[in-house]
Amino acid sequence: AQSYNFYPIDNQLHSDGMASLAVGLGKMVIEGGNVFRFCPKHPKVWLLSVEDMLSAAQRELYALDLRSNQMGLCGLESSTLVKIPLSKAEEHGRLKHLASVFDYQNNRLWPGLNRKGPRIITFDNILKYGYYPLSNIINRLLEIGEAALGMPVEIEFALDLDRKCDTNKHSTFYLLQIRPLAVSNSNTTVKLSNYKKNDIILYTKKGMGNGDIEDLHDIIWCPPETFSSIETLNIQQELDTINRKMKEEKTNYILIGPGRWGSQDRFLGVPIQFGQISQSKVIVESGIQGFDIPPSQGTHFFHNVVAMNIGYFSVPYQSEEEDFINWDLLRSMKKIGKWKYFKHIHSAKPINVKMNGKTGEAIIFINKKS
Repeated sequence: AQSYNFYPIDNQLHSDGMASLAVGLGKMVIEGGNVFRFCPKHPKVWLLSVEDMLSAAQRELYALDLRSNQMGLCGLESSTLVKIPLSKAEEHGRLKHLASVFDYQNNRLWPGLNRKGPRIITFDNILKYGYYPLSNIINRLLEIGEAALGMPVEIEFALDLDRKCDTNKHSTFYLLQIRPLAVSNSNTTVKLSNYKKNDIILYTKKGMGNGDIEDLHDIIWCPPETFSSIETLNIQQELDTINRKMKEEKTNYILIGPGRWGSQDRFLGVPIQFGQISQSKVIVESGIQGFDIPPSQGTHFFHNVVAMNIGYFSVPYQSEEEDFINWDLLRSMKKIGKWKYFKHIHSAKPINVKMNGKTGEAIIFINKKS
């Protein structure tokens, strides 16, 4: 868990923090596997839709391998671990308070394991119904850590829920480690005056993400004049084709287009799946005249955006701030691909991205000094 969140959504604040939970050993969290993320200040709020939770759910766990007395320790701690399916944990009664059951007919999740259906790790009995005050403990420890170190912190912890009434054994929380929040380029400064206006592709105060992304050369963008809110399904298919091409070429890109990316309402944006834009390193939701939709803030791809440290920006059509997209610069850049809705532009000079996770400021610019 960390006391500062670089990807706040809805009404969350950066200072509300973020936590990641997994069944089994913490290697699943450390290596970026499928885990359950939540805001400790708002533990009852799911960050994903039911559909996204199904696709991003934890399906395996790490456990100690006790089957053999002979362990080859040359592989460090991984030599003693084994990855097993969650069904094994259920056989041992370890998912009772950790899982919910997916109801196909009603498209919802039911806490507990009293129904038939796919098991999805949600920690609902803990986070929503107070079986154990985990979020309160996390919040308190993060507050103490910040006060003691004078900066944002992150903690590692373990929770043993093995209660036994006959031995008066209670659930136990173990604080394993506390340290300053280590984020690369955490002091990234975004200042418009440091850049020539003709080199700036985009500036916004509504960015999510933190740090620098360097040496990009490609932008896939949907010009306002080619976008139509009644043709978003066709736009989705075209972008899927483009992304496949970029994947074959092992090329990352910046994606810019109107409306909400990944929207379930196709009239509010393009109902794209993350696998169809998987080569993007920055995703931009732009407002255009007559179609200035409130931003989605990456909620449709939250798991992927956070895990891959993708920049997610919003630029309203009529911004009260200084936010803007330099459409003229985009149109003047070298075009190496054109489709019905999208254009592929390439810059010989690197395109760099700077994101300040504390202020929400972000800038995309052409680095002509390289």
